[in-house]
Amino acid sequence: MKELSLHLLDVAKNSVTAGARHVDISLEEDPQGWLTVSIRDDGRGMAPEFLARVTDPFTTTRTTRKVGLGLPLYRLTAEQTGGSLDIRSQVGRGTTVTARFQRRHLDCPPLGDLPGTVAMLIQGSPDIEFTYRHTTPNGAVELSTAELRDILGEDVSLAEPEIFAWIQDYLTEQEEQAAVDIDPAAMIEGEIT
Repeated sequence: MKELSLHLLDVAKNSVTAGARHVDISLEEDPQGWLTVSIRDDGRGMAPEFLARVTDPFTTTRTTRKVGLGLPLYRLTAEQTGGSLDIRSQVGRGTTVTARFQRRHLDCPPLGDLPGTVAMLIQGSPDIEFTYRHTTPNGAVELSTAELRDILGEDVSLAEPEIFAWIQDYLTEQEEQAAVDIDPAAMIEGEIT
């Protein structure tokens, strides 16, 4: 995948498919250029035997095809930047997928359209409770669907096009204020200077 937001979308959709009622998405960037992306849910979770094989491309719960490339590609993307992927899960309690990326590494894909991705997740699963937090050295962006429901009332669906547009605009404005510039001069042949 060419953008980290697409990996985030894939993992979060896995959470929804696993029956999660709450999905917490957290991105933390530090001054050294490390990005930690954590997606935590309260879905079905995975048995230890399945968890041990989950990053194998030939392990999937899908019945329409025999390969699942989402987590294997996510792990590869993280490792290519000098980072890692960690998956913790308990049956009946949920799953946490945490990936670390060195944003200054030449092989690190761009963040992509985080506001559009989060808005699409909410619109596509309006009954799920999502929390989103992106922390950078310049500030933080936060959004909670529980807080949106408190403000809007139960009669307004988060799937409405106007709500989608508002979420996307709000997050775009907040992301621009909290953005961290990656200096291309700090990247030389994939090494951090």
